Amino acid sequence: MELILKQDVKHLGEKDDIVKVKPGYGRNYLIPKGYAIQATESARKVLTENLKQAAFKQDKIRKDADAIAARLEGVTLTIGAKAGETGKIFGAINTIQVANALKEQGFDVDRRRITFDQEPKFVGDYIATLNLHKEVKVKVPFSVVAE
Repeated sequence: MELILKQDVKHLGEKDDIVKVKPGYGRNYLIPKGYAIQATESARKVLTENLKQAAFKQDKIRKDADAIAARLEGVTLTIGAKAGETGKIFGAINTIQVANALKEQGFDVDRRRITFDQEPKFVGDYIATLNLHKEVKVKVPFSVVAE
């Protein structure tokens, strides 16, 4: 029995894969749970059209991410924080503060797409990694200064 998976199934395949399974597994588990549909001729045509449109959308998203990455080259951020005499920050710099600093420079990046190589807990220079797309990652240096 051939099925088209509607979502990822562990040890079987990923979304939109056409897989062969035993009829009982397909009829009694995959189809009733909504994990798959039968791979009829019309379902295959719909699948190819959906994959074509999804590829077009992903290509556009990738191009937008590349454009933002090109504009981010050479950008350096400065973030102010309260710090003690030893340079230790009260609290820590988080992704929200980096996202706000980027917004002030004219870049709208979601805070959930920002990660740090090293947690900024002292005054100094750090690097934030922006995951703009699964294939496009940009490293942006930022400085933490005492206010």
